[in-house]
Amino acid sequence: MSQILIQRLGLHGDGIADGPIYVPMTLPTEEVTGTIDGDRLRDMRIVTPSGDRVKPPCRHFKSCGGCQLQHASDGFLQNWKVQVVETALSAHGLEAEMLPIATSPASTRRRAVFSARRTKKGATVGFHARASDVISEIPDCQLLDPALMPAMPIVGELARLGGSRKGEISVTVTLSTGGLDVAVRGGKELDGPFLSVLAQECERHKLARLTWDGEVVATRVPPYQHFGAAKVVPPPGAFLQATPQGESALLAAVEGAITQGNKGVDLFAGCGTFTLPLAARAQMHGVESERDMLKALDGGWRMAEGLKHVSTEARDLFRNPIIAQDLTYDFAVIDPPRAGAEAQVHELAASKVAEIAFVSCNPVTFARDAAILVAGGYDLEWVQVVDQFRWSSHIELAAQFVRK
Repeated sequence: MSQILIQRLGLHGDGIADGPIYVPMTLPTEEVTGTIDGDRLRDMRIVTPSGDRVKPPCRHFKSCGGCQLQHASDGFLQNWKVQVVETALSAHGLEAEMLPIATSPASTRRRAVFSARRTKKGATVGFHARASDVISEIPDCQLLDPALMPAMPIVGELARLGGSRKGEISVTVTLSTGGLDVAVRGGKELDGPFLSVLAQECERHKLARLTWDGEVVATRVPPYQHFGAAKVVPPPGAFLQATPQGESALLAAVEGAITQGNKGVDLFAGCGTFTLPLAARAQMHGVESERDMLKALDGGWRMAEGLKHVSTEARDLFRNPIIAQDLTYDFAVIDPPRAGAEAQVHELAASKVAEIAFVSCNPVTFARDAAILVAGGYDLEWVQVVDQFRWSSHIELAAQFVRK
């Protein structure tokens, strides 16, 4: 047995001791014992707990891999997430005003990706345990919106009908205005009889839409999402902000970062989370690589009333960024994936765009891209950390850049 002192938290939420030795479910200042196995500590036992340690609110915490930090107090977790962003910025010689963190309440996740496996007696449905392919059932999950909980037996039924005991199916379930929007991946191939069975399941469970491996089986009612004044039907399984509160916080930050201008571009626009609300006050051009998402965005704009003109463009901004000379807009919104958008940001840095609202889900790549913009003549005015993945190590943020 070895006794070690936890020095800090890593980016994935594990405690880190000298070595480094990684110890999940620990906090800085805690003394723990266990058996060192490579860079991990097995059979961990806490000797001296941190004052920030709390009882996890969910009984599934130890067996489920959906959350990493339920053992930390809310105050500790909020401070840690802000500090992660500040540390990432300081590595590039940057600092900014940090607005108060916006944390989504418990039980507000409107979208979940369930794993399911057919068994002899039915099916197992839930999330994977930590670093494991074992599915942990989560009947009392404290993350999910209560309206999502009835989806689990439905997912189990779909696994029983179309899954394999040798493999899993992955089922994305999203709350929509029409009910549950369900998209299944990894099931058996569709044929005529099975298609008929699935259509009956969609009707029996009053699903808004059921999709099987990318093919829409049935749409009972349109699974609308509201983006400002527009109603959008996203493609099956399309990206959506995890909580309504998180989306509202990010949108408020984006709207606060854009103080003027009549013409804007939304880079990595998705289905229009920011494009469509901003169209209430400015002409917008949405750029996205996925054509299905742009079709949804365009359809939402055409059905809405009172919005200014919205145009769309299918473009891979990693391989084919919009060059600086073509960025003839008053402002830009950019919301790239975790890898950031280094090529596109270089073009923004060379442009004459007056204001940039930058949304990111990765503080490290955001800091890298922020340094490019600052070197190109922008001021980083403020950063707003948004925690809509409560109790996880995931961090989102929005920031304002203004050209000097």
